[in-house]
Amino acid sequence: MVQSIKQILEGPEVSGYMGSEKTRSLVEQEIVKRWGPSELKNYDPTRSALTFRKWVQLGYAPKKGETAIRSFIMTESKDKNDPTKVVKKIKSIYLFYFRQVTELKNTQHEHNNI
Repeated sequence: MVQSIKQILEGPEVSGYMGSEKTRSLVEQEIVKRWGPSELKNYDPTRSALTFRKWVQLGYAPKKGETAIRSFIMTESKDKNDPTKVVKKIKSIYLFYFRQVTELKNTQHEHNNI
């Protein structure tokens, strides 16, 4: 059974958010722009703004016409030519806020019951 949005928002952390204030601030700015400053009370970077893949794993998908919130993550890896050096890269990620998603219908299950 799929958890409700309320259960996701109140449950354990699910986003993989690493605590970056810069990425949090970017997402907060977009939330204010789209839903107003009062919506910030509902924003939790560990639960309420997730990638498409994470929402699908939880049984949800973005509603038709919704636009993702662009953010970024910093990744680190060892330099291929010099393993003593660390290479940092910035990677764009695209998040959907909980107000942008709807529960997926289990079409596979529905077909099996016909």
